[in-house]
Amino acid sequence: MTILGDLLSTIFERRYLTLAPDRHDSRSMEELITALVSATGEISGRSIAKHILKRFQDMDDDGKLAFFHHLAGDMNIDPETVRATLDAYETDPSKQTYRAFMAAVEPDRQELIRRLNQIPGATQTLVRMRSDLLRLGGSDHELQALDQDFRHLFVSWFNRGFLVLRPINWESPAHILEKIIAYEAVHEIANWDDLRRRLVPDDRRCFAFFHPAMPDEPLIFVEVALTAGIPGSVQDLLAEDREPITAEKAKTAVFYSISNCQSGLAGISFGNSLIKQVAADLSTELPGLKTFVTLSPIPGLTKWLNSENIPYEDTDAKQIRTLAAHYLMSAKRKDGQPLDPVARFHLGNGAQIHAVHAEADLSDKGQAQSAGAMVNYLYDLNKVSQNHERFATTMEIAASSEIRSLDAAAQKQDLGRQVNEQPAL
Repeated sequence: MTILGDLLSTIFERRYLTLAPDRHDSRSMEELITALVSATGEISGRSIAKHILKRFQDMDDDGKLAFFHHLAGDMNIDPETVRATLDAYETDPSKQTYRAFMAAVEPDRQELIRRLNQIPGATQTLVRMRSDLLRLGGSDHELQALDQDFRHLFVSWFNRGFLVLRPINWESPAHILEKIIAYEAVHEIANWDDLRRRLVPDDRRCFAFFHPAMPDEPLIFVEVALTAGIPGSVQDLLAEDREPITAEKAKTAVFYSISNCQSGLAGISFGNSLIKQVAADLSTELPGLKTFVTLSPIPGLTKWLNSENIPYEDTDAKQIRTLAAHYLMSAKRKDGQPLDPVARFHLGNGAQIHAVHAEADLSDKGQAQSAGAMVNYLYDLNKVSQNHERFATTMEIAASSEIRSLDAAAQKQDLGRQVNEQPAL
């Protein structure tokens, strides 16, 4: 009876909140926000939340920016109350004083966002709301704390325990496949035939993380090629006339494209869990797979070469490999992290820089970002934890002997200095 009651309650709430016509509410947005935060009735509170979300969606950019400034300013913490409750807790560390302190340090806007999320479908709307916040107020210091509140809540709502890994194949719903085409951020999917070549052959796989509150929206997806060896060119990997192999003959799984799909979830990391989960699943399905690598872009390479005044446009392939290895090993931010964002991601996940390749991506984007070079990051499942710990604690970069030799050759030739003076990204 409890299960039936919960089911009937859910059906009622969804019908009441999503199908019943809205009644006009003449209160201002600020009044609705105050009413929602102070509401004690669950159904009435959700009705107010529905009005707020609908009005926000209908706003122009100026209206949305004003909405964000209201949350950032009028719903912020009160520093004096925080100091007073902290003093009280230090004097008498009890359950009551701790509760008072925790209430003081959490701004009302966090509770507002939680209550807005009670509406069916609201999670996706809130993700888009943060996307608008980043787009409109990314450089506005007054809005940065508000973004931290969104991020704090999203980290909890989108933790690995809630995510569902689903394979994407040619039988997946058309609206999901359309989004894979639209969200592909590394190697553009030109059309449906191009997508078919990435999904249908036996030596191709695609996986995506979904959240139960956003079942039709992939959060992140990875495209995988099953190969005999480690590839050094995306042209060969995606060639129209390539000869597929059976999955059972593959010895290597190549993660050649990882795309984040939701700009409103920027800074919420899914890639680490995605790669490791896919590697584990593929190992179970295909025991013959022994090697897990990426074929990754080096998006900051040409920008760094230009900043260092290092000529590269007419450089031979060997020299490009030397420059790429030196950049990945030695170009650093002020905080000691690698300058290249893709390197930070994979090294932070415990991967090793395995090999670099010249003329590996001859697309306009590949030439502009990395002079056509690409890199393999190796995921040795027996060493990823050890590599991650060393990188996290000492910034030690795991790299093959070949990469270290290329980096040493670059330093010997004085091809570029370490760039610790570069501003943090």
